[in-house]
Amino acid sequence: MAVKKIKNKISSKKYARYKSGVGDGFCPKCGPGTFLARHKDRQTCGKCGYTVFSK
Repeated sequence: MAVKKIKNKISSKKYARYKSGVGDGFCPKCGPGTFLARHKDRQTCGKCGYTVFSK
């Protein structure tokens, strides 16, 4: 039998944020793994409610 070729799988970009240390998106109270949601005028943690207002 012929050997089956394995197609190159496109990696998901869903978890790319965890691997790259880009930005200041982690909550300082909850620690790494909990991101701050970016709003127009603030960043908020969904777990503990920590908020940082932008200038």
